[in-house]
Amino acid sequence: MANKNLIGIDADKAKQLADKLNILLANYQLFYINARGFHWNISGDKFFELHAKFEELYSDAIVKVDEIAERILTLGHTPFHSFSSYLENATIKEVSNVSDGNEAVREVLEGFKVLILTERELLALSAEADDEGTNALMSDYIREQEKLVWMYSAYLRD
Repeated sequence: MANKNLIGIDADKAKQLADKLNILLANYQLFYINARGFHWNISGDKFFELHAKFEELYSDAIVKVDEIAERILTLGHTPFHSFSSYLENATIKEVSNVSDGNEAVREVLEGFKVLILTERELLALSAEADDEGTNALMSDYIREQEKLVWMYSAYLRD
């Protein structure tokens, strides 16, 4: 019988999941800080609308950061917890000094693309590992974010 961790998941698969969750965690931290910057720096005729939407994004992201870190711990591993680790491991890059609404929305959509692709990879890994906890989390995230991608994409259409 395979070596199982405390929640009954194969230890090697749990390590793979934790490693990929740490990548997701790093990306969420960058998504969070970018959304926070968009919230602070947005200007123009769509200020009130986008200011509120970016606040929704970073408020949601910070909740997900905590859920992902706790899932990594549940799997028996350690979440990244330094900004240098986030910067080293994230695909999403820091975005500075964006005040244009359309540019900020395009950056949000690029961020969602990275997050959703990573979540889909985790969905496949968690299904293979029989890890319903991670699977359910990723499924919920993907469902929410696909709708947000549709909405933010619609914003950019004339």
